[in-house]
Amino acid sequence: MEPLGGAEFAPKQTYLNTSACALLPRRTIEAITLLAEETADGRPDGAGSFDVVAEARATYARLMDVHADRVAVGSSVSVHVGMIAQSMPAGAEVLFPEGDFSSVITPFTVRGDLKTRFVPLERLAESISPETALVAFSSVQSADGRTADFAAVRAAAAAHGARTLLDATQSAGWLPLRAGEWDYTVAGGYKFLLCPRGASFLTVTQEAQDSLVPIHAGWVTGEELWANSYGPVRELARSARRFDEPPAFLSYHGAARSLALLEEIGIERIEAHNKALAARFRAGLVELGHAPVRDVSGVVGVPGLGDRQDALREAGVLVSARAGNLRASFHLYNGVADVDRALEVLAG
Repeated sequence: MEPLGGAEFAPKQTYLNTSACALLPRRTIEAITLLAEETADGRPDGAGSFDVVAEARATYARLMDVHADRVAVGSSVSVHVGMIAQSMPAGAEVLFPEGDFSSVITPFTVRGDLKTRFVPLERLAESISPETALVAFSSVQSADGRTADFAAVRAAAAAHGARTLLDATQSAGWLPLRAGEWDYTVAGGYKFLLCPRGASFLTVTQEAQDSLVPIHAGWVTGEELWANSYGPVRELARSARRFDEPPAFLSYHGAARSLALLEEIGIERIEAHNKALAARFRAGLVELGHAPVRDVSGVVGVPGLGDRQDALREAGVLVSARAGNLRASFHLYNGVADVDRALEVLAG
């Protein structure tokens, strides 16, 4: 359980806060710096490369076990979710777990003409009914690291004809996922995917694509990229690229390098690493008399311990406080020494 990634990472503190924001790999910083310098010098092709964006799209698709034609790129989860929300018919019911992340919920509630229903996470699958048009939830809960029963939710949704939206922001990059099993998935890149802010990914099945309205379509969403600079786009991309936002090139030049690193190491290897560190942390917490949330997630929530965040930070251990919980999140650049240092500070 030594850190993975080698010389790509050199944190100066005990960093257990990837659920808030990841450390950037060295190769990613170099790619961003290079593009910034080339742009300052007068890059011949402008401020970035669509080929590099395509590379990031393709690598993300492989990580999510889906064809690249099913992946759209954008800037944030809330923008992706907003497009899904705006495509739903008035009066449709959307089912959420209680306390899920705001960006998964708010784009639907601001509509004002949708029926939204909230249930405990452990009852999500059994609460899907024939009236449910969409069930939307996070693969790992941001507040405490709990995971849903994926198979049960998929089975219940299929039985009742409901579509599914999975927010994989807290799991993509360490938990093996099959995006094709969900109508939609979204994932912000700046957490476990190790990308700069401004890179976010949406997957859409072929069937779900037909009912999704590309409300922010522009010239980059055309089937022929350079044929639609003026006037209406003649033909939208036949793939999920029709849902693209214009890419933030600095972010995506970095994202291409970060995603390549994840693919080189392997998601299954990262999963085993992260879960082992989280299990060690949970066991140590129990020995100290605390009661962490019971799960096999790589994100650990400790109810009632959120007020220790400042003391940990002063000791050089970075974690989060969320909904009263102390939240520690483990990733490939962490090792046993990080776990033991956090436990040492909590014990002291």
